[in-house]
Amino acid sequence: QVQLVESGGGLVQAGGSLRLSCAASTSIFSMSAMGWYRQAPGKQRELVARIFRGGTTNYADSVKGRFTISRDIAKNTVYLQMSSLKPEDTAVYYCKAERADTYDPNRISDYWGQGTQVTVSS
Repeated sequence: QVQLVESGGGLVQAGGSLRLSCAASTSIFSMSAMGWYRQAPGKQRELVARIFRGGTTNYADSVKGRFTISRDIAKNTVYLQMSSLKPEDTAVYYCKAERADTYDPNRISDYWGQGTQVTVSS
């Protein structure tokens, strides 16, 4: 099992910044990928950003140039730096870990954190 604990959410004005943290109970380097997802009321959960084991990242088009995902392997923590926040960024943000099975790399297990609320006021 992998336990993930998010923190850093809160209320911020449009144009402001926040940094989210996701602390994992085990080595994040052993994960095939770590990601941030978000879910706004009445909407489906969507990918925000992912960072793969090798360090490659990808982002949703809506956050490119404004959000940055990073990691501190020594601290087993993944971050999401969010800048130029917009009201439409308001959502519960979730951290996800993806771990490949040791004997079957194509078999991926997903682990989720409990989420942290981000509210951007206009």
